[in-house]
Amino acid sequence: MSGVTDALLALAADAGSGQLDRAQSQIDRLRARHRSAARGLVSAAEAYGLGGQIVRQFAELAAVAKALAVLREVSLRTLDVVAAIGELLSSRIVASALCHAGLPGEWVDARRVIVTDDEHTRAAPLVRETRSALRASVLTLVDAGRVPVVGGFVGATPDGHTTTLGRGGSDYSGALVGAGLDAAEIQIWTDVDGMLTADPRLLPQSRLVPQLSFAEAAELAYFGAKVLHPSTIHPAVERNIPVRILNSRKSDLPGTLITSEPSPALAPVTAMAAKGDVTVVDITSDRMLMAYGFLRRVFEVFERFRTAVDVVTTSEVSVSVTVDDRRHLDAIVEALSEFADVSVEPQMALLCAVGDRLRTDPAIAARVVRVLEEVPLRMISQAASRRNITVILRQSDLPHAMQRLHEEFFT
Repeated sequence: MSGVTDALLALAADAGSGQLDRAQSQIDRLRARHRSAARGLVSAAEAYGLGGQIVRQFAELAAVAKALAVLREVSLRTLDVVAAIGELLSSRIVASALCHAGLPGEWVDARRVIVTDDEHTRAAPLVRETRSALRASVLTLVDAGRVPVVGGFVGATPDGHTTTLGRGGSDYSGALVGAGLDAAEIQIWTDVDGMLTADPRLLPQSRLVPQLSFAEAAELAYFGAKVLHPSTIHPAVERNIPVRILNSRKSDLPGTLITSEPSPALAPVTAMAAKGDVTVVDITSDRMLMAYGFLRRVFEVFERFRTAVDVVTTSEVSVSVTVDDRRHLDAIVEALSEFADVSVEPQMALLCAVGDRLRTDPAIAARVVRVLEEVPLRMISQAASRRNITVILRQSDLPHAMQRLHEEFFT
């Protein structure tokens, strides 16, 4: 079902711009795709009932599309209703497939068990309410010998309005369910062998990391490692539940185990993460020295426009930050320009080396910088946790820089 969420978001945009015929064509294609998947996984009799559910779901989607075409507006709340349909349907199909295979699968509507705030398209879970709902519904099914199937990425507010957790939120849902049920282990089944020393799309010779700590995994996820959603680790950390990443196409491989303790084989650097398409924003005080409250005013602007900052460096008269969300960048620059000189440098990249040993061995950070001495570095930062050292460089220099670091620490 790869690409379904993108297709749903595209058809919502088409409907909202008045292109109802185009949106309806996409709905027809998606309905046919889901019905074909259902027929391939269950018996004809089972497919008949499942097909009826699929048809009803897409009939509701068509009604929403017509409303959007009339209103010529797509609210975030409506966008969540549309985007949720893919996970809701695919989880229904999986539950039916389990039953067809002789397993007691039972579909659970994620909107009944993942309770969130009303920040549509990037909702945050309400942990206590979610835990209560999971234990009343999912745990009851488990105790009865059933196999609950809950779609990821989707939730609902306490008053029942559909929400989504943001792109990549299915892993997060899995961790929320595991933590809410006090699972012995949370497993993330994906299409890679586990956490790797580098992004294999950028560095094919990257290697499997057998074990790492929660803190290392959180740093890697935040700074761009695609295997984990940045929020996935948090529910597991709170309940101290191990997380294992496994390859669904190679189920015999051991994968990567993430625990509260560092790996026994403590390498100088555990892994690298990279994030492209980053923008550097330089903010310089229009006085010779930074006035009292200057930094507060700078970060209040980013907070006002709900834009997260990845890396920060400061000097006597300036502060430089990186952002990867440019939706409000023009407005941010305009607001900052009221009290500072501002310049923007796009097409930059972030490269981060992560390892628990960075906390105790300062020579490792020096090695990172020394290895990259022929690469023009725009910013260098080491976080308070001292588990990572991060450099900002031109995006065109990223592949070479990753190659150099990988040769230094992993080959």
